[in-house]
Amino acid sequence: MSVSIQDCAQARAGFPRPVPDTPSNALEQLRMTGKVVVVTGAADGIGLAVTEAMAEAGAHVVLWYNSNKAAIEKSQDLAKKHNVKSAAHQVDVSDSTQVSGTIAKVVQEFGKIDAFVANAGMAISRPILEQTLPEYQKQMSVNVDGIVYCAKYVGEVFQRQGFGNLIITSSMSGHVVNVPVDQPVYNATKAYVTHFGKSLAREWREFARVNIVSPGFFDTKMGASPLCINEAYRMSSLGRQGHVKEIKGLYLYLASDASTYMTGSDVIIDGGYTLP
Repeated sequence: MSVSIQDCAQARAGFPRPVPDTPSNALEQLRMTGKVVVVTGAADGIGLAVTEAMAEAGAHVVLWYNSNKAAIEKSQDLAKKHNVKSAAHQVDVSDSTQVSGTIAKVVQEFGKIDAFVANAGMAISRPILEQTLPEYQKQMSVNVDGIVYCAKYVGEVFQRQGFGNLIITSSMSGHVVNVPVDQPVYNATKAYVTHFGKSLAREWREFARVNIVSPGFFDTKMGASPLCINEAYRMSSLGRQGHVKEIKGLYLYLASDASTYMTGSDVIIDGGYTLP
């Protein structure tokens, strides 16, 4: 049942809420000095680029990796280069115990978590009729369960703190059936986490913001395969894959005080691939 205009005109206690006490200067809004940011899947690709962006803006950074121990050296390099505190933790995000335990360890080490970038993901790009059930389950465990576990346990931290910021890396594949490779399971996992993030933005409205980034093809290990690279060029309005330096500013914006009026948004950054 809809309400009347007269009902809508009634003032509600506690509204309007105050505007956050943040800088008015745009460059100052983007500074992350003193903030603590955790990035999963941070050893290379988009995850590493995001971690670099946070450290460049002054944040203390925590790199989560699954098997690529290059994250350890990257963490040390970032700390030295940008005079920030940094750490690297090996975490299988599909293991809820590892996720919860490492989040607790980060809070113990750094005192808080201001922003958490749930970026880890994987793909087995095969048609469902050719994909084994273990392959299906592996993608679900990382791309879906991993995001849910990270959100659940860092959300508990955010609620206790009274502040927080979750950024989920999804994909343009949650919006379109990209071609020519058939990958229905991967596409579906990304549609799941996109809507999951939007739902969390509503659920956590009293204490945290949640936004989603949906990249297209970037020149990384998760980028276009040799089977579809030429089609990726053709479909993109810009005629190429993205370079990871071109996505750093978006994550920084979402993690920073520049985006305090933004929650529940899904930002597609795909070179125009998904345009009609």
